[in-house]
Amino acid sequence: MRIGVLSDVHSNRVAFEAVLEDATDVDTLVCAGDVVGYNPWPAECVETVREREIPTVMGNHDRAVASDTAFRFNAMAKAGVEHARERLSDDQLDWLGGLPNERREFDDRVKIVHGHPDDPDHYTMPDEFSPDLLGDEDVLVMGHTHVQHAEAYAEGIVMNPGSVGQPRDGDPRAAYSVLDLDDLMVEQRRVEYDVAAVQEAVEEAGLPAKIGNRLEYGK
Repeated sequence: MRIGVLSDVHSNRVAFEAVLEDATDVDTLVCAGDVVGYNPWPAECVETVREREIPTVMGNHDRAVASDTAFRFNAMAKAGVEHARERLSDDQLDWLGGLPNERREFDDRVKIVHGHPDDPDHYTMPDEFSPDLLGDEDVLVMGHTHVQHAEAYAEGIVMNPGSVGQPRDGDPRAAYSVLDLDDLMVEQRRVEYDVAAVQEAVEEAGLPAKIGNRLEYGK
């Protein structure tokens, strides 16, 4: 089975569509959270995830939008939360609020969290990857850092597919991964998308310009 692994879409419809168009060779998709936040299209991204029935966990931005809080968020993140709350329907907000912090899929072989198995808000950077993060699953999927990375151990795989909608590893292309669950291998992928169109939409939505500007540099 080939699984498209996504995370941190962050309301970037243009990047999300580019990734979905690229991922036509996968059998199914999963998402490690933060469907919303930052960018201009929270409702469209939520509906895409729902329509495709993509198993998804709750990210910190999802939780902030659903609960109407933005504790410790900077001005950009707070603006994205407020924008999402204005754009999402009550039904979409309820869906966000009902997302779990953890999912186990594919006969419990794949565990999906947002930040860390023990702390959904912890940024688990690549230098923290270790087999100690694994439980009885074969693959642990994390998001939150927006940094694409994977490590294979005798005990299994620890991976982060990077961010679809706001990469922060110096590569501005949308990031996702393909997990081959039969061979336990990870292919990391990057996809070009129209960054200028997102920047224009950020401006039209009245969101902070830096949200769009940083997309050019993958930071």
